[in-house]
Amino acid sequence: MDTVDRETRSRMMSSIRGKDTKPELVVRRLAHSLGYRFRLHRRDLAGSPDLVFPRRQKVIFVHGCYWHRHPGCRYAYSPKSNTDFWNEKFAANVARDKAAVSRLQAEGWDSLVIWECETADAEKLTARLQTHLGVPQ
Repeated sequence: MDTVDRETRSRMMSSIRGKDTKPELVVRRLAHSLGYRFRLHRRDLAGSPDLVFPRRQKVIFVHGCYWHRHPGCRYAYSPKSNTDFWNEKFAANVARDKAAVSRLQAEGWDSLVIWECETADAEKLTARLQTHLGVPQ
């Protein structure tokens, strides 16, 4: 495996987006095609959920397996260099996610986390969305 210098790695990592990612777009397109209507990235809600369904009091987070540490997922591997930094970063991400879901629950919102690897199976994803959101209005 090729290694890159610190500057290149830093530039590569800083270019990773937090919004409008491919997995998020998959979920958005599917939810819309099923008849659900939603808002995006409401900053007034804890964790700024990716999809917000205000009338239903439900939110969806689309998490990348690597960044949010999907348990047991092959994409949630750990870098071999600078391990202390990455372990702290990943732990902070997981703690922040947990706190956001707890705050939302306390405010009366029902949350669903969809992992990046789960967006590959449209059938299962459809079933999860329908279970979480109910019948479209």
